[in-house]
Amino acid sequence: MINYLIFFMRSLNRVMMIGHLAADIDYRQTKNGHSFASFPLATNRIIYEKDKTKKEIVDYHKVIAWGKLGEICEKYLGKGIAVYIEGFLVNRSFKDKNDEKHFRTEIIAKELNILTWKKNAKGREEIGLESIDDKDVEIVEDDE
Repeated sequence: MINYLIFFMRSLNRVMMIGHLAADIDYRQTKNGHSFASFPLATNRIIYEKDKTKKEIVDYHKVIAWGKLGEICEKYLGKGIAVYIEGFLVNRSFKDKNDEKHFRTEIIAKELNILTWKKNAKGREEIGLESIDDKDVEIVEDDE
């Protein structure tokens, strides 16, 4: 008798990005009371045209941060701030008021490093680091 070993390849869903916030934080709660922050993250890339001229393209990515990480985003982040985000992609669909189906790809943030700091009212940089580890990050599968 021949024994066959079947190896299952694990999948990988990991995103690492450095970019700038394209807008201020949108901080809300779901119908079930889970808080989250969302914001667009802008990243730049260079492409070369047929005539070999360089062109800069800006891509915008929707980032969601749940729970404590979302609170920190709301407290410290604002438009133009540079961040390093680590997380994973989710694809979801929803129907609008006209019963049309829409699809959205989002980055669920699990880690965040702030690379630039916003200025306070006196023009000084606000520096206030809060420690977050994975047990503080709550990932919620919830309808908005």
